Amino acid sequence: MVELLRHLGAAEVLWASDMDPDHPLRDALPAARIGILDGFAADWAWAEAEHGQLQGFLGQYPQGRERLREAGAAERRFAAFVTTPMNARQMMGAETMDAARAYHAAVRAALDEGPGTLWRERRLSELAQRLAGQAGVVIAPLDDLPGLLDRLPDARLPDLAGFAPGETSRLRALADRAWQLREDDDLNALLAALDRETGDRVTPGAELSAAAAGIYLAVGDLGAARELLERAVHALGDGLPRSLAGLTLARLGQVRDAQGDRELATRTYLAVLALNHAPAVARAAAEAGLKEPFRLELGPA
Repeated sequence: MVELLRHLGAAEVLWASDMDPDHPLRDALPAARIGILDGFAADWAWAEAEHGQLQGFLGQYPQGRERLREAGAAERRFAAFVTTPMNARQMMGAETMDAARAYHAAVRAALDEGPGTLWRERRLSELAQRLAGQAGVVIAPLDDLPGLLDRLPDARLPDLAGFAPGETSRLRALADRAWQLREDDDLNALLAALDRETGDRVTPGAELSAAAAGIYLAVGDLGAARELLERAVHALGDGLPRSLAGLTLARLGQVRDAQGDRELATRTYLAVLALNHAPAVARAAAEAGLKEPFRLELGPA
């Protein structure tokens, strides 16, 4: 996304996606010095709650349960479509827009017009009103794009001709791969790849060290994990992705706990909770660590 926005020459974006403070672009864009303009998305938790009430009501009746199964099947089909590997042009191409339209049409057919679907129409209409007259690049949920394009005649999908991901995307993919270990991974090759990189603004060296520490922790090498995490903490500073400090400190606290250094681990957990922008998962880990020392459980060799 950072490289795509640079390709479009965007110095800032209008934020019309969800309000989750831990959304990954809330990290990546400011780190890449791309501004985020808020005030366009709205909190629609009440609508989600209303939708949940409808699901509870339908679940009480055989015909209602069948309708929920049909809606769930439509959601799974769309999820399978959007989670297949796609390049940027495919992601915003006609086939994807058609799949989004088909998904929402299937949900409307399953649940009927009413509390199950009308709240989405209201949300899109209000969002379009907020965006009307604005200029620039908008970040919005993928499945909202067809509805927004119908309501904003002057809006268009970006022209991605000539766009190709580069070094920023390659480095981000490497870090993501290191965080998401699989049983068949070649850990030595992954560690060597991380060690060769110095990082950039989106994926800084501190994160590469923390990701490598996660690999060592996975195999029970607490000493190497701690050394890398402490290196990562010392490399933290202004301008880095804001969630990185919380995630790194929370993992460091766990490693110190696993080594029996309870006093220092406790201080590390407290440092996580003192941060303004620690992500929810880091805060939860720190709170759990304060209640009970973290212990590493290894499976068979």
